[in-house]
Amino acid sequence: MTARTSTYPLRLPVSIKSEAEKLAASEGTSLNQFVATAVAEKVAALRTASYFAERRGRADWAAFDRLMARSGGEPPRTGDELPENGGDQ
Repeated sequence: MTARTSTYPLRLPVSIKSEAEKLAASEGTSLNQFVATAVAEKVAALRTASYFAERRGRADWAAFDRLMARSGGEPPRTGDELPENGGDQ
């Protein structure tokens, strides 16, 4: 099966195009493939962010609080403890 494609005239600043060409060459790919991959990665990132935002909207926070407040379980294993600053950097 062959993927369908379409063309789109793209205007890039000379400096961006030059850097993209260098990166494409270093990856052994064409500028066209490099740009197509970059667009695909951006689309995936935006769709993922949208998915998680939608899931957050459906969260049952009361159930979350019940789960977090329950007793039991095991203490963290060695190396799994939270850092002293709680993970803030």
